[in-house]
Amino acid sequence: MIPVERQRTILSLLSQQEVISISELVKQLNVSHMTIRRDIIKLELSGKVMSVSGGVQLTKAIYSEPSHDVKIEHQAEQKMLIAQIAVKLISANSTIYLDAGTTSLKIAHQLSHRDDLRIITNDFAITAYLINHSQCEVYHTGGKVDRKNQSAIGGKVSMFLLSMNIDIAFISTSSWNLKGLSTPTADKIQVKDAIAKSSQITYLISDSSKYGKVATFHALDINKLNGVITDSGLADNIISELREQGIEVYYQ
Repeated sequence: MIPVERQRTILSLLSQQEVISISELVKQLNVSHMTIRRDIIKLELSGKVMSVSGGVQLTKAIYSEPSHDVKIEHQAEQKMLIAQIAVKLISANSTIYLDAGTTSLKIAHQLSHRDDLRIITNDFAITAYLINHSQCEVYHTGGKVDRKNQSAIGGKVSMFLLSMNIDIAFISTSSWNLKGLSTPTADKIQVKDAIAKSSQITYLISDSSKYGKVATFHALDINKLNGVITDSGLADNIISELREQGIEVYYQ
């Protein structure tokens, strides 16, 4: 059986059961573990499946994002650990971008003692926090207001970001895989693209629960990232594949 046929068979099997183990696929397709892992990586790169512990499952589609108030309670401990890693990567006197999101807000909390940074954000909650708790220079992008997520989106945000020279950008997402970042909101696409174009270094900040989910709109190719800051829940083979592509992975 050629690789394309095996991969179609894997997808067919996954349409019938939620998760299939690597050992089960080896047995059913009568090939080696290495061959199956290569097939899974190929399917992951196309955004069709996601690895889980010891096996594989179809990607999960998302059609909307929870509100800021809901997200702030979700994976709070993991977000704090991500923030602790992120702040260690910020050199003195840097210009940084904090993308809208509750993980970015955790980073802002960790920066309250700093007075040497220029911080750009499209997030209103981050802006309000920094106004009251930081001596850093703060810029808000302006733009179309997304009330649900307490942020700004759309072309005005993109134009502002393209006018700036950013040292380090911390990019958030509701869903990602080995293909890249996706979003259920079309107005966020140009924002992600502008961040990547304006920044010397780009880090995705995402807890592992968001990996393997796919939204309607592809927002950014995975190879636009320099690194991924996550938690210990990301599968080992995903970490290996990212590093093979030159994307560093940070977690604790």
